[in-house]
Amino acid sequence: MEDKTILVTGGAGFIGSNLANTLAEDNEVIALDDEYLGTPENLDSGVEFVGTSVLDDDLPTEGVDVVFHLAALSSYAMHEENPQKGARVNIEGFVNTVVQVRANGCDTVVYASTSSIYGDRTEPSPEDMDVEARTGYEASKLARERYAEYFSHHYDMTMAGMRFFSVYQGYGGNEEHKGEYANILAQFADDIANGRSPEVYGDGTQTRDFTHVDDIVSGLVAAAEHELDGVYNLGTGESYDFNTVVDLLNEELGTDVEPTYVENPIPDYVYVHDTMADISKMKSETGWEPETTFREGVKLICQQYT
Repeated sequence: MEDKTILVTGGAGFIGSNLANTLAEDNEVIALDDEYLGTPENLDSGVEFVGTSVLDDDLPTEGVDVVFHLAALSSYAMHEENPQKGARVNIEGFVNTVVQVRANGCDTVVYASTSSIYGDRTEPSPEDMDVEARTGYEASKLARERYAEYFSHHYDMTMAGMRFFSVYQGYGGNEEHKGEYANILAQFADDIANGRSPEVYGDGTQTRDFTHVDDIVSGLVAAAEHELDGVYNLGTGESYDFNTVVDLLNEELGTDVEPTYVENPIPDYVYVHDTMADISKMKSETGWEPETTFREGVKLICQQYT
């Protein structure tokens, strides 16, 4: 993607800043963020930062060619603390952004959904399987998908919903500012590298399809370039349990730190125990596939400590 004017909402956050910095090499990029989860310190000098909310009535949409809408309250806990705010930001903020960019001539939107709506899956989850909302967070992301259908059918916009699977980078990247909301890989690595015992919920057999942020960024760009419409998975098609994560981090760091197993504070009917992506649709329609293997990702995370 070159010579475009691009708006990234949530652009100072973890995924958003990685995307904005990458796109700014060949495009004019505006990163919009209210700094609730993001920080402009994540952004390179070539990115224009606008510190406002996606709920604002006057968003910087003039001349925008493509919108990447990543702004969200992005966890179960955030929504439970304030369900009304979660709905306003994740649903109303999405609609508000799309309406404003459309009014200024933009018809290409790529937005963040979530893989949590698949529930527990030890087999790859295809986009056409039944999904459900068990939390406010999941409900808000499903609402985005329904509104995207409306914008696509009613206004002939291309609306690509990307269902992310467990995105990570590590504290050496732009994930550090998320702290307790960072991916478990980043948290465990920092604990082990500093001699702290990582807290593992339950028995550590839960699995995640860990996807490096670089692959998420390339997938988002591919979705825009191919003007995708509908929902797509961004993952790896492989999953690793938390016990294996601890073992591999110890191996890479040259440590021998044992985890501490604690009772899961998240109710069983809410907690997603296992995830794995079926990425065949995305690969078929764009040629995209992840390039960072899990072991390579672990090594990248640990580099700052070795």
